[in-house]
Amino acid sequence: MSTNRNILEKMSDQELEQYINPESRFTPEAVKYASEILQSRGRIFSAEEEERISASISSIQNHKEAIIHPNHTKAANLMYLSGALGIGNMIWIYESLNSPSSITGAIATLAFIFGMGYLASKGTDWIKYVLLIIFLIGLIGIQSIYLNLLSDPVLGILSIAQTILQIWTIIVLFQVPKS
Repeated sequence: MSTNRNILEKMSDQELEQYINPESRFTPEAVKYASEILQSRGRIFSAEEEERISASISSIQNHKEAIIHPNHTKAANLMYLSGALGIGNMIWIYESLNSPSSITGAIATLAFIFGMGYLASKGTDWIKYVLLIIFLIGLIGIQSIYLNLLSDPVLGILSIAQTILQIWTIIVLFQVPKS
């Protein structure tokens, strides 16, 4: 909810003092406006009051910086779903996970997928380029998806679904407008 500065300008000094009171429950934006209006009316603040007000204003800026575009959240969810399908792939082909190196590789791949999802959920902008490059490198192994589909249809379908989710993730991330 935003604060209307015009409404605050119509208030008396005593009413505005309630906004800058340490026990006030008004939004940081309202406290900022009230302090600006009081200053324009000649009110001089103590160092303690100025510090509290500036801390409130910085919380507004931190809140504005923390806003994450919905496409980042959608991309993160798509990556998490792709990771879940990867877990399904691991369960389906558990017989081939017979050596420590294959287990380590599978876990590292899943950690990478979930890590990319986490970074996307935090609004990291450069993640789209990393995903695009990794995806393009991964296209070298596209024939293995076709061979998996022929030899084990379930594994092939899971791999195709993962590929589609990852393409969708990249598209969604590239649709995030530049800030």
